[in-house]
Amino acid sequence: MEITIFTIFPEMFQGPLHTSILKRAQENGLISTKIVDFRPYSPSKHKNVDDSPFGGGAGMVLKPEPIYNAVEANLGIPGQYRGKIIILSPQGLPFRQELAKDLAKEENLAFICGHYEGFDERVRALADLEISIGDYVLTGGELPAMVVIDAVSRLIPGVLGEEDSAQDDSFYNGLLEYPHFTRPRVYRGVAVPDVLISGNHEQIRIWRRKESLRRTRRRRPELLDKITLTEEDKVLLALPDDEEKSDHA
Repeated sequence: MEITIFTIFPEMFQGPLHTSILKRAQENGLISTKIVDFRPYSPSKHKNVDDSPFGGGAGMVLKPEPIYNAVEANLGIPGQYRGKIIILSPQGLPFRQELAKDLAKEENLAFICGHYEGFDERVRALADLEISIGDYVLTGGELPAMVVIDAVSRLIPGVLGEEDSAQDDSFYNGLLEYPHFTRPRVYRGVAVPDVLISGNHEQIRIWRRKESLRRTRRRRPELLDKITLTEEDKVLLALPDDEEKSDHA
């Protein structure tokens, strides 16, 4: 996947894109990233990218010319780009795992990062999609872009190294992830559940599914309304609470 990022703060991406999994994914040719500073594309003498809004109001707004010029110089004229152009905006669609899965199927993604008080409204015509990562306000679109890129990249085959890794993550199948344990077997009085060291793979599968279902019911019950429960799921959820407590003894 080829990822292009339009921003006036390209230095913000250096750490996240060149560390850990994203770094290895690029070294292995699974993804490539190009960061475009759209400030040099401003037609003004001093390369201004913002201006005060018509009608008045607090703050400055990003001008359309630098962004249009940068996008067209790097992606071609509107309609030619074979991929999705995404604006990061609190007005966008809530970012969910299902959307991450859809975006992971694309060969090309481009992100336009806003700043200040937002975009000139005409910039929106460039985008195929607007995405919000939550109902709160950030100083710009750079951090949301990093979140989306990370979530999408790890779903590309080969990026995580183990095919099952992403499938076990919270939200991948609509549920929160089951608990994990490692050595030592007993730590500060808390023991690893016996089933996990039994060697019985079917019992481990059942335990993990049960814990995933129950953790979802306790912490994010609304998620259960969005999935189709199997008959096994219904049985696991119906088990008495005291058995749930004994699993962690």
